[in-house]
Amino acid sequence: MLHKINYIDHMKTSTIVLDQAKPTAFLSACPVYKPTPLYKELIHDKPIWIKDEGQRMRLGAFKALGGVYAVAQLIAQKTEMDLDVNKFLSDEVKHIAKKMTFVCASAGNHGLAVAAGAKLFGASSRIHLAATVPEDFANRLRAKNAEVVRSGEDYEASIQAAILDADTNGAVHLADGSWPGYIEPPRLVMEGYTVLAEELRHNFEMSNDWPSHVYLQAGVGGFAGAIAYMIRKNWSVQPKIIVVEPEAAPCLKHSVHRGKILTVDGPVSEMGRLDCKTPSLLAFDILSSAADEYVLISEDQAEDAVQVAKKLNYNTSPSGAAGLAAFLASSEPNPAPLIIITENAIP
Repeated sequence: MLHKINYIDHMKTSTIVLDQAKPTAFLSACPVYKPTPLYKELIHDKPIWIKDEGQRMRLGAFKALGGVYAVAQLIAQKTEMDLDVNKFLSDEVKHIAKKMTFVCASAGNHGLAVAAGAKLFGASSRIHLAATVPEDFANRLRAKNAEVVRSGEDYEASIQAAILDADTNGAVHLADGSWPGYIEPPRLVMEGYTVLAEELRHNFEMSNDWPSHVYLQAGVGGFAGAIAYMIRKNWSVQPKIIVVEPEAAPCLKHSVHRGKILTVDGPVSEMGRLDCKTPSLLAFDILSSAADEYVLISEDQAEDAVQVAKKLNYNTSPSGAAGLAAFLASSEPNPAPLIIITENAIP
């Protein structure tokens, strides 16, 4: 059922502040920025809203919003300049940015966004990939001038390698997950994601045709946390928020259930961008109060959802189709759900 809910009621325990006005103003001035399309489709004779992130800023995923914006903000702090696109493309800023190296671990698109942002503004990047990340993706990073380092057997090991790299070499660590003592860079990444939620709010305000449910896929949870935050903050009609994770990596579901951050065990998932075993502290904080339900999907369900999406002309991956998979598996009435195809089909 659609219902109006006060933001404070949902987020009363959270001290996180995400200001969508800053990334909206900055990214709107970027030549490659434009809102991604929102469609209303019929699946099994049921209406469903689909937000397609497959062409986001020519990088093929929503992650472009967070990585590019966070790189810009961190350069702005270093140069003590206002966050302005025209200034950032100046030789003066690029001269200073040239001395900066951004380091992160990535299970996929976050590393590509950081590399693209660093290249755009004249900085360097070094991306740590686990052994499970395909070499084709490593080549996409190299095409953005990123140095690629293979670090460990899984995503968690690559995070530790990125932390050590930044500490040892004086690089700027720009992760999309947060933990005690490491908050601001991932907060900036999440702040960039709020642009997507604002695009949706604008669409629904204009049409006055709001979704009843919103399915948000989660790895470490930065995307789900940022979108849920904005929904609870300023959507005038409130949906049920459902967080979707792979059966192999239910870190948010178990952490929220236990009331503390947990690392879970599980096999490698084909939902590579969601195969994260420890949630982000910021996402945990937000979703503990903002989300209504947590759903786990199997590898087969995700693959089936890819095929359903393809029949509707959405070319995506198991990670990108995870929200659709949860909707297809649900027996709950969904008068008008929203799912987000988070990425184009990539290795």
